[in-house]
Amino acid sequence: MSIEVNGRKVDWVENENIKDLLKRMRYTFPLVVVKINDKVIPRSDFSEVIVPDNSKIAVIHMISGG
Repeated sequence: MSIEVNGRKVDWVENENIKDLLKRMRYTFPLVVVKINDKVIPRSDFSEVIVPDNSKIAVIHMISGG
């Protein structure tokens, strides 16, 4: 059982939500967009949405420039 996070295969953890996955993967960026199987997940739902097995997850770090 595994998932793919930004092109990298990692172990799937049962009942793990997006917030916990980001913590486990050490994504500490203040502004990120998360997509699961090409569906954007609202930031307000990170603690509630459970990561499904065999899913493809994209974590996109938003940066600002000038």
